[in-house]
Amino acid sequence: MTARELETFVFARRGALLAIPAVVLAAAGKPSAFSIAVGLPLAFLGEAVRAWAVGYSGVTTRGDHVMAPALVTAGPYAYVRNPLYAGNAITALGFALAFTGGNRPGLRGVLVAASLATLLAVYAVIVPHEERFLRATFGDAYDAYAAAVPPVIPRLTPRGSQQGTYDPSVIGKAESRTFVTFAVMLAVLALKVRGR
Repeated sequence: MTARELETFVFARRGALLAIPAVVLAAAGKPSAFSIAVGLPLAFLGEAVRAWAVGYSGVTTRGDHVMAPALVTAGPYAYVRNPLYAGNAITALGFALAFTGGNRPGLRGVLVAASLATLLAVYAVIVPHEERFLRATFGDAYDAYAAAVPPVIPRLTPRGSQQGTYDPSVIGKAESRTFVTFAVMLAVLALKVRGR
């Protein structure tokens, strides 16, 4: 398998790959009241970042192939090139913290680190895949955008030149799977707390 074939393979299966740490947390996690109080606000913040980004990027973010009918540089994309993934990282950290508060410190560290490492490994493969598509599709416009906006750590101020409009009507359709996954994680968390 070539590097490009691996990128395509991982991109098409990114949802399933990112579900692995969620399943491990659901099975091995032991939440505490404190860990839930710390983790859930982060999880909700991450999903809010995702919803904000999807309002600009639309439903094209859910496909098995990279698509972009236009180069979006407004909203969260004016601060960071990968706001969906930044939101996912915040959500993953939030759930990892929420689920592991009652685990022994060593196991808690392993569960949190493994959850984030899985996410980072997936994104390390698919971000170059997406950026290659965007560079080939939008050329100099993407190069200028990439030079001005960081890939992971957001700018403190938005990039000056922005294009794209916010359409909240696409969020429900684009995020339906994410909302279901989020709700399942909340339900499992509640069941684990009740079962203690």
